[in-house]
Amino acid sequence: MIQPRYEVADIINRNIDHLDKITRNTWKLRSLYAIAACRTIRLGYHIDQCNNPECNQIHISYNSCRNRHCPKCQGHKREAWVQNRASELFKTAYYHLVFTLPDGFNPLCLAQPKLMYDTLFNVCWSVVRDFASNPRFLGAKTGMIAILHTWGQNLGLHPHLHCIVPGGGITPSNKWKQVKGHNKYLFPVKSMGKVFRARFVKAMRKQFSLEEELYKQVFKQNWMVYCKAPFFGPLQVIEYLGRYTHKIAISNHRIIALDKSSVTFMVKDYRQGGKKRLFTLSDIEFIRRFSLHILPKGFTRIRHYGIQGSAIKKFIIPLLQQELGTGLFTKKKLIMHRLCPCCKLGRLVTIAVFKPRGPPFSFAFIYF
Repeated sequence: MIQPRYEVADIINRNIDHLDKITRNTWKLRSLYAIAACRTIRLGYHIDQCNNPECNQIHISYNSCRNRHCPKCQGHKREAWVQNRASELFKTAYYHLVFTLPDGFNPLCLAQPKLMYDTLFNVCWSVVRDFASNPRFLGAKTGMIAILHTWGQNLGLHPHLHCIVPGGGITPSNKWKQVKGHNKYLFPVKSMGKVFRARFVKAMRKQFSLEEELYKQVFKQNWMVYCKAPFFGPLQVIEYLGRYTHKIAISNHRIIALDKSSVTFMVKDYRQGGKKRLFTLSDIEFIRRFSLHILPKGFTRIRHYGIQGSAIKKFIIPLLQQELGTGLFTKKKLIMHRLCPCCKLGRLVTIAVFKPRGPPFSFAFIYF
């Protein structure tokens, strides 16, 4: 992949002395400082060696910050996560649902992000679970993988949940029941939108004493649940999940230009059919908006429910794979290796790690 000309870290670094004026949240500040220092001498470096006997090339690299909001640290995490999920898929259609919060709740998302996003996860699963258990639609217990995204193309706050749901479920006798037909919609999306709205507002009433005018305002809005055409096979699901699971608010490749105190990046205008255009923000506003999407400490943004939940999937998934088949990775497996850039054959093995201060964590005799 072509290396981006500009990085989010460039913008943070040239404003490093003013970050505490942009956000007072200490956790967000820690994340910004980590992104700014990623793969620089500030975090130290490590030495890798190719394990190909005909190569044995030495490579010296700066350490990464491993922050989940860093544009440069998501590749290996994404591949590892996708590889683990690949073994849990079975041969059926999978549906992609998107639940979006109306912008009237944005102030609450800023003030109480953990509570609001936890509620979004819980309500969305309750909607999918209950529609699946209804005999009119399926009459079985299904599962769901949910991924939280909080941003829009212009880095504004736009909380929404991407959900991958298998096209069927488990009956009480542990048999697979396929959803009725391979339609575009897993369940009636208009009905799901109404139930989603009612349950979320009910949950808000229990948590907050808000003005009745806010509830009236959000009830006037049409809480649509978006549904994409189903994926007919696990391979398509894997490719899709690889794009969405560890996605962050903006990638380095979207940054087009840096002026003296402003940033220009590419956005998709979905009101114009996804047409691309340039969008410019000042450095301060760019960092402020980027900080909106730094999640609370320890918050889980990818969650598994039902038959795909950690409590029962180790028992249910093998049964479903035996009944339906896997259809994937029998001949070709996902192998996550750091290949040597010189020989393209050997695997890079870390032989020493140097922190900014103190001796290396491991030693090796290195011959240059």
